[in-house]
Amino acid sequence: MFDDAYALYEDGRTYLEAEVAFQKSRATFAAHESKSGIVFAMAAMGLLHLALLGLVVGLIIALEPFLGAFGAMGLVVGALTVLGILLALMARGRFKRITKVFDGDRE
Repeated sequence: MFDDAYALYEDGRTYLEAEVAFQKSRATFAAHESKSGIVFAMAAMGLLHLALLGLVVGLIIALEPFLGAFGAMGLVVGALTVLGILLALMARGRFKRITKVFDGDRE
């Protein structure tokens, strides 16, 4: 009976060591992939930012004959400002919903 208990202990210990090694390798893989994923995401965001800057400059140049330089700039900047405010309000609403959900869990 003692030998069976000791064998069970050894099997449990072996399983635990294997599980820890597996989780370590899994965490290492996730960390490595996350790093490269972040690099690619940052590069994509940088390129998209440049594309949007090109779009804004192009809109100002395209509208300049119709509205004048300052009119085109004002229209594009005003439209982007309104869009930015609307998106910020939508984001604030989403964050408030999250806050309400988590505050509800405490009560």
